[in-house]
Amino acid sequence: MKILLAAVNAKFIHSNPALYSLSAYAGEVVRPYIEIAEYTINNKTEEILADIYCRKPDVIAFSCYIWNIDIIKQLINELPKVLNDADIWLGGPEASNDADTLLKNYQMLKGVMIGEGEETFRQLAQRYCNGEKREIYDIDGIAYRDGEEVVFTGPRLPVDISKLPFLYDDMESFGNRIIYYESSRGCPYRCSYCLSSIDKTVRFRDISVVKRELKFFLDKKVKQVKFVDRTFNCNKEHALEIWKFLLKNDNGVTNFHFEIAADILDDDEIEVLSSMRAGLIQLEIGVQTTNPDTLREIRRISDMYRLKKNVGKLVKNRNIHIHLDLIAGLPFEDYESFVRSFNEVYAMQPNELQLGFLKVLKGSYMYEKAKDYGLNYTDMPPYEVLSTKWLTYDKLIGLKMVEDMLEIYYNSSQFVYTLPVLQSAFDSAFEMYEQLARFYRDNGYMLMTPSRIYRYQALLDFAMRKAREDRSITNSEALKDEGSGREISESKELYSQLLTFDLYLRENAKSRPEFVKDLTIYKRHIHDFYEKEERDRIYLPSYRGYDVKQISRMTHMEVFDYPVWEEDLCQRVKRSDKPYMVLFDYSERSPVTHAARFVVIDDFIGI
Repeated sequence: MKILLAAVNAKFIHSNPALYSLSAYAGEVVRPYIEIAEYTINNKTEEILADIYCRKPDVIAFSCYIWNIDIIKQLINELPKVLNDADIWLGGPEASNDADTLLKNYQMLKGVMIGEGEETFRQLAQRYCNGEKREIYDIDGIAYRDGEEVVFTGPRLPVDISKLPFLYDDMESFGNRIIYYESSRGCPYRCSYCLSSIDKTVRFRDISVVKRELKFFLDKKVKQVKFVDRTFNCNKEHALEIWKFLLKNDNGVTNFHFEIAADILDDDEIEVLSSMRAGLIQLEIGVQTTNPDTLREIRRISDMYRLKKNVGKLVKNRNIHIHLDLIAGLPFEDYESFVRSFNEVYAMQPNELQLGFLKVLKGSYMYEKAKDYGLNYTDMPPYEVLSTKWLTYDKLIGLKMVEDMLEIYYNSSQFVYTLPVLQSAFDSAFEMYEQLARFYRDNGYMLMTPSRIYRYQALLDFAMRKAREDRSITNSEALKDEGSGREISESKELYSQLLTFDLYLRENAKSRPEFVKDLTIYKRHIHDFYEKEERDRIYLPSYRGYDVKQISRMTHMEVFDYPVWEEDLCQRVKRSDKPYMVLFDYSERSPVTHAARFVVIDDFIGI
């Protein structure tokens, strides 16, 4: 007997903790008969089919989500043709909430495991291993087909999650992959778009067990542990105890990711978070919208004043990567309302702002209300919104283009010094991204995205178009006016140097774009600096043992006429009488932004 638990993940670095939990909970007697197979959506369906066939399973159980259900549907059509005696089972949210349709449409399915699966699968696996495959339909948490009728055996009671086995005793299967960890199940909130709202209770894993398991990750120096708790800090005592434990036992390497509600943070929690090593944790905060009518309609409790205040404290400390979420397509939010939400959330200055689009998930309250909201969404997964009573498809396409620009220019963290200065030329952040999206569309970049390096040039071209447009508004003879021409030239020089600084802050680029300053006249000065640094090690003490050539290759020197690194530059742009010499050290990077350390050299030789 072989039972194959199969997952099709979105990326190679992902793993499917559900499968490992099912296998571990099944028990020592059954576990030798269980095998786990993980694939990705980038694998061809025929490759997955062939691999499953070669494993020769008697039972195949797929973990189903919106990103993989289409592939799994293809597989359950083909598998009986090559493994006609294998029983096929489905589980996971995309199967649990559509069991009736799946069982009616796919006659080859044996059944669907609904809801929390550990105990259901344990009993199911025991029956198979005991040769009782025909006696499985008295197990709670199962849907199966009886003739033309779909039968549900009854709800499965929640398990005690403190009794769930630890999944990661053998770390070899998780090399170079994200480790997912669960310290609670359920969510106290009732957000209408989220399936977590179905579980009305929140259950916490025993804190002593959590600490022991987190210590294991710390001792192994795992790169990242991602908590899958839906609202990690819904219980202050639980969250604070874990955060204090991580602070005390920090190994200087491991990063922990949490999804939290920022508006319920208090001073005690913020104090602990603010004292953590830069890069120890990162926080994902779902804002979704700032429209109070929308928040009420989606049954989301959120104190926007406290949220903004607390996010501001966290961002100011600069030791935590802050990720904020927005959702487009929610009820009562039209284009203008979403623009306001965008600008308010953008002003919080997160490290990353995700502009997501509503997914109308089967089983959610939003799914039930779809007709009332005039919600049109795709029939195929991920069931993404196309239009609502408040938002047309035309406007939604525009938001999609803005999302692309946000990903390329803001969320990449590659333009953090250029964007604030450029934004000052627009009435709002959203207007900047909206016009940038149109610029991309007009130049054909939307269909053929520019290379990473050329995106700097594209942003410079966009900035200069904006500068020329602004000058033409204030001076109808701008192109003939000498003063206006000089201002345009100075704007180009400023933006070129901002982009140069942003470029070298992220990478020691060997190919210099056209807009960067010619350093020919400074080559001798730069070489003299490195010779002096080889002797004195004033700015690069960690480079002992390296000679001039090695140091110059491993670091970078750049010359600037503007103090482009100053945060208030857009308020007082002024060219310096003396060039600024900046050293970029790539051996030291911010754990939060990954930006290289830079030093302005005040005593640069000969300048």
